[in-house]
Amino acid sequence: MTSTTTSTPAPLRVAMIGHAFMGAAHSHAWRNAHRFFDLPLLPVMQVVVGRDAGRASHAAEQFGWAESATDWRAVVERDDVDLVDICTPGNTHRDIALAALAAGKHVLCEKPLANSVAEAEEMTAAAEAARARGTYAMCGFTYRRVPALSLARELVAEGRLGTIRQVRAQYLQDWLSDADAPLTWRMDKSLAGSGALGDIGAHVIDATQWITGQSITGVSALLETFVTSRPVAGQASGLGGAGDAAGERGPVDVDDAAWFTARFEGGAVGSFEATRFALGRKNAIRIEINGTDGSLAFDFEDMNVLNFFDGTQPSRLQGFTRIYVTEPEHPYTGAWWPPGHGLGYEHGFTHQVVDLVRAIGGGEQPTPSFADALAVQRVLGAVERSAADRSTWTGV
Repeated sequence: MTSTTTSTPAPLRVAMIGHAFMGAAHSHAWRNAHRFFDLPLLPVMQVVVGRDAGRASHAAEQFGWAESATDWRAVVERDDVDLVDICTPGNTHRDIALAALAAGKHVLCEKPLANSVAEAEEMTAAAEAARARGTYAMCGFTYRRVPALSLARELVAEGRLGTIRQVRAQYLQDWLSDADAPLTWRMDKSLAGSGALGDIGAHVIDATQWITGQSITGVSALLETFVTSRPVAGQASGLGGAGDAAGERGPVDVDDAAWFTARFEGGAVGSFEATRFALGRKNAIRIEINGTDGSLAFDFEDMNVLNFFDGTQPSRLQGFTRIYVTEPEHPYTGAWWPPGHGLGYEHGFTHQVVDLVRAIGGGEQPTPSFADALAVQRVLGAVERSAADRSTWTGV
């Protein structure tokens, strides 16, 4: 009689700072990644950190963390923490990331990387220094992990589109369309850095640069704030409305919508839009890329589909092909369900954990690196400068 033994991978003990919307999504990923993918290290949900002890404790119980804490500075110094996952507002990213890297911890930081180019540069320099010591940092642009967009990148890299000529990208939401929706931290520049531009525009900037393999070199931009004040927290209407117009209102000092044209290093031109005022659009990330030999089109509201036009086919056979990206040969999908059973928003976060853990386990730099995120931050900065100066062209 023979016996077999299976070795358990070494643990990767995670501390997550912040536990709201992104914290919930990240928790789901840390909890499930190793259950569907073979990983070289086993994620351990060690501790979740929040400002309020009661809410942090509740988050730990709800999401599956072993314990909770309120002092992130003490947590990043702990010997039983290997990786720090930053899910907090942008104004805290720099301090937490720098402290964690200095303590020898790997770092996953939500996007955008920072609230300014200067902060992002400092974080990138620290990440490069940490990398030389075998400690890695990654920024969380999760839409890179949507299988349809990963397939789009593969098709571009294979030359199926030929020379890229035009890029069209939009990120459309409507959750701020009500002028009496309450004021949140996302509408405070000191906390968020910018509005729709950094919150959602950063995603399509990163995605298009990543898919095309080309950097944006210059922009011409317009930013607009449609609603300049909103009800402060605690001013919700007792009548069931979104807010109390007679109550206290606070200023909105970030953009509600952003538009800009861009030029890519390979000669392609692009148009970009990010708005939280597109009534009826809940999470429409629309990317279309046109080349000399073909085109690609994607909309996150139909996230399992990539539309591909092959311009090399005879004209009688031409037309957009609807590719349902659920086959085992497609990126990431073979680890999940049988073909035709689509994935959802949460799977991008799981794929992010998979790629991060595999890179750390293999002693490789995970992507997007802080340097990649800095490239996005520089585009965001150029957009803001162009809009402020009302200039026709601003270099990145």
